[in-house]
Amino acid sequence: MEGADSERKKSGFKVRTPVDEARRILRTAVESAHNGNGDGDTPAKSGRETVDVERADGRVLAAPVTAARNVPHYQRAAMDGYAVRAADTFGASARSPEVLRIADGTGDDATVTAETAARVHTGSALPDGADAVVMIEHVEAFESAGELEVEDAVAEGENVAPIGEDVDADQRLYEAGHRLRPSDLGLLRSVGYAQVSVAKRPTVGVIPTGEELVEGDPDPGEVIETNGLTVSRLVERWGGRATYRDVVTDDAESLRVAIQRDLTNDVVITTGGSSVGKRDLLPEVIDELGEVLVHGVGLKPGHPVCLGIVEDTPVLALPGYPVACIVNAVQFLRPVIRWLEGTDPDPHPTTQATLERKIPSEPGTRTFARVQLEARETDDTESDEPTFTATPTRASGSGVLSSVALADGWVVVDDDREGIPAGETVAVQNWEPNA
Repeated sequence: MEGADSERKKSGFKVRTPVDEARRILRTAVESAHNGNGDGDTPAKSGRETVDVERADGRVLAAPVTAARNVPHYQRAAMDGYAVRAADTFGASARSPEVLRIADGTGDDATVTAETAARVHTGSALPDGADAVVMIEHVEAFESAGELEVEDAVAEGENVAPIGEDVDADQRLYEAGHRLRPSDLGLLRSVGYAQVSVAKRPTVGVIPTGEELVEGDPDPGEVIETNGLTVSRLVERWGGRATYRDVVTDDAESLRVAIQRDLTNDVVITTGGSSVGKRDLLPEVIDELGEVLVHGVGLKPGHPVCLGIVEDTPVLALPGYPVACIVNAVQFLRPVIRWLEGTDPDPHPTTQATLERKIPSEPGTRTFARVQLEARETDDTESDEPTFTATPTRASGSGVLSSVALADGWVVVDDDREGIPAGETVAVQNWEPNA
């Protein structure tokens, strides 16, 4: 790799690995490094832990979940009304109601015998002896007389939720790898789970690098550090746990120490210093400590990314230009976090829009063009045309952070296309809010 790096420093990135191939190489290395670290029924590479159900929203199950009990675990009234024996209502109608005695008590505090009825509410346990419920709208109660006129016949089981109607005991609910949603938490609680086994949140060390980076007011030639902040917050949004480190200067030994310190994490991310200039030392440092898998990818902005592995830990050196850094984080870091959880990244939500201006791109390069969306004014409600237009941002440089922060998403130009002409319908990826 030293020879290849030396050659790249002289000639630049003449050969770039396609994005899909780079991701495949990275995934193979991650899975190989963690092969055999599981415990049989969990797909997670980062291990597992037990958490309270109320804290499990967004977490990934590390093992299958089977219902521990029936839901409901008792026969319950499905309507407000009176619990009865269905046979006692046979032939009842508004013109010829059946008269029943009102039993003492309500719900499971009452007992229904021949020609009696007991008051029940939706969700109440069905009283002993009852097998149906007459809706409150179909009765006339005379409390003082202790009698009830039933104006509608009911069949056995009518308006009654049987045991296990919602969930049967021992029913398989979820497989390992399922990401829990709020509705799942309610179901888990209802079937008897107070805690659940989930994949640990992958830990990510985020190391911003560059002697020009500062935290306070910058002098000429200095730049406020933003990449580490942005990436660490993306890690948290994607389900990982980020450790946001102080800036490390462009010195090989300092970079080496910083990477080695963070190898206790599941992933190490550096920002800046990944290209082929004199101060771009990270590819050589990564190769010295472990193995560079890919250096230079066919995507724009952000082709000078370096993907490596050190002591079974993925180390991703992201470019220093802010937009290039974000694009590569979405394309490579987000998948790594998902793979370590034992899942795959979900597709980004998209909005169909009509492209207002041409997006140029060179064949063999996957281009991520930032766009702004605007609602289209139209009176044709039956038209199949998209209801939005997408306008590429004027500022397209990979160092213009506002072009991402003020955009509504990006349009992806595939590797095999030479741009997208104006007027074409495009899918605008809304990558930022998606977990």
